[in-house]
Amino acid sequence: MTSNSPDTCCTIGVKHEGEAKGHLQQIGDVEVYIPSPERSSNRAILLLTDVIGHRFINAQLIADQLAANGYLVVMPDLFHGDPVLLLNRPANFDLMAWLKGPPGHLPNRVDPVVQAILEEMKSNMGCDRVGGIGYCFGGKYAVRLLHPGLCDVAYVAHPSFIDAEELQAIQGPLSIAAAETDIFPASKRHESEDILAKTGQPYQINLFSGVEHGFAVRADITKPTIRFAKESALLQAVAWFDQYL
Repeated sequence: MTSNSPDTCCTIGVKHEGEAKGHLQQIGDVEVYIPSPERSSNRAILLLTDVIGHRFINAQLIADQLAANGYLVVMPDLFHGDPVLLLNRPANFDLMAWLKGPPGHLPNRVDPVVQAILEEMKSNMGCDRVGGIGYCFGGKYAVRLLHPGLCDVAYVAHPSFIDAEELQAIQGPLSIAAAETDIFPASKRHESEDILAKTGQPYQINLFSGVEHGFAVRADITKPTIRFAKESALLQAVAWFDQYL
C-alpha cells in the first residue's frame, strides 16, 4: 500500500467557524452539498470528503472556496447518512468496525455513490471536464477515478488506504498534499514518488512541516504555522486544477 490504513487521527480535529453559502439537495438517493450560487461552468470538481462527511462545516467551507475560484463543486454523502461524528462520539467508537461493517463503508458501498454523482455531473449538469479532490478517506476514491471518461485530474490531501495498484493505474495528473506526521509517512511518500515517476503522468507532492494528518480539513487554524499549511494546501489544489482542468 502507498498509504496506511485509517487510524484515530482520521476522526479528530477542530471544527471551524464560518457560514456555509451552499445548499443540500438530492441527486437520486444521494444527498449532496453544492455551493451557492451554482456556477455555470463546464469545469467541475467532485469533492470526496474525509469520514466526517459532507455536512461538516469545514468541508462545506472548502467547497465554497473552490467554487469562488470558478468551479462548479459537488460534494456527496459517501456514507449513506452514517458519517463519523467529530464531536460527542461514543466512548467505545471503533473506526475499523464502522469502516468494515456491517453495513460498512468499503468500496462496494462507496463506489456506486461516487459513480452515480459523477455520471450526473457529466450528463444532466453539463460538466465537460471533472477534477476529483479527496481528503483522507476520499483520497482513495479520487485516485481510483483518475481514468479517461471519469476524472481528468485529481488532488488528494493526507490520503489514506490507497493501494499501490491504484496509484500505478492512474491516467491523469495527480497532486498530493502531505503532512509531516501522518499515516502517509516518508516511506510511503517515497514509494509513491517511485510509482508516480513510472506512470508518465504529471505529478506533485508537497510536504508541509509541523502538521499532522487531517490538517487540510480539521487543523487548529488559531496556530499560524498550521493555518499557513492549511491555506497553502488549498492554494495548491486550486493552482493544480487551474493548470490541468
